[in-house]
Amino acid sequence: MGGMTSSMAAKFAFFPPTPPTYTLVTDDLTGLLLLSPFPHRENVEVLKLPTRRGSEIVAVFVRYPMARSTLLYSHGNAADLGQMYGLLIELSIHLRVNLLGYDYSGYGQSTGKPSEQNTYADIEAAYKCLEESYGVKQEDIILYGQSVGSGPTLDLAARLPDLRAVVLHSPILSGLRVMYPVKRTYWFDIYKNIDKIPLVNCPVLIIHGTADEVVDCSHGRQLWELCKEKYEPLWVQGGNHSDLELFPEYIKHLKKFVSTELYDKGLLQDIVLESSEGNDRKCGIINIRILRC
Repeated sequence: MGGMTSSMAAKFAFFPPTPPTYTLVTDDLTGLLLLSPFPHRENVEVLKLPTRRGSEIVAVFVRYPMARSTLLYSHGNAADLGQMYGLLIELSIHLRVNLLGYDYSGYGQSTGKPSEQNTYADIEAAYKCLEESYGVKQEDIILYGQSVGSGPTLDLAARLPDLRAVVLHSPILSGLRVMYPVKRTYWFDIYKNIDKIPLVNCPVLIIHGTADEVVDCSHGRQLWELCKEKYEPLWVQGGNHSDLELFPEYIKHLKKFVSTELYDKGLLQDIVLESSEGNDRKCGIINIRILRC
């Protein structure tokens, strides 16, 4: 019974688009890796990253001028980078962040097979790339997980004490709980987010549609209750599982969250340190103004 249920949960979790919605090509002149059929953009780099479990995953890094934060985006279960490409670029522009999106093992042009453990290795490879190739510090990284992507996102977030923030978009409590309203966690369950979210130390924003027919909104609400450092959640009225980006409040709330975390953790520290060399009263005024932003 346990093995069968575990297999069912795994099958539910992974629906890579078949065939993949993009191909990888190497530019003859520059030798750069490109995502076809999308035109080359100066601020986008296409990468192949090795994982500790033997896969080679495809990732795209989107640069934003003078960005202070970097978003590490883990997409949902029925998408690949070809489908996400336009959205990832839009998010980088609207949120004024660098952004790294990646395909899980067995998705798009990434090698290997989709599995829970492989996705953990996949996000670790993406995070390692940000640290080693782009020099991004942990405290400047925001992890973003959509749907099944909430699994690898929370697994990593629970092990990184100094993250800037986490965004969970239509997240799941666990793989089994999407199908059955079980009251406790079984060993054969996958993506045990319900057990990992209390271990996350940074602010967490949860976004969930009230009309979600794939992952009930109760999943997002229960995860929010378990957050250590809660941020005002966004319950999108009438939002389903895959259309939340179409609601104007989605990007508005996300921008507010990212800019709040920027000021509270980044600029505030910089300005207060700089001002503390002057008089205390001036430092206090700057403090108050930024906290009200």
